[in-house]
Amino acid sequence: MSRSALGQEIPRRALYRVEEAVILLSLSRSQLYELIRSGRLRSVTEGRTRLIPAEAITEYVAMLTSEAAHG
Repeated sequence: MSRSALGQEIPRRALYRVEEAVILLSLSRSQLYELIRSGRLRSVTEGRTRLIPAEAITEYVAMLTSEAAHG
């Protein structure tokens, strides 16, 4: 499990709700939705629920690391 700065435990899973991804990435809700809109963070929908695949979070972090190294 992952523990946020607020002490919330987030279990590891294949898909995260927006609220969980916000905590995992230390971003605001609006920043997260902007990343989704811009295509920098992949998401899926199930019914009316937007979900962020765990591998999309991993890919986003790797992209940030790569940009920092080359930037």
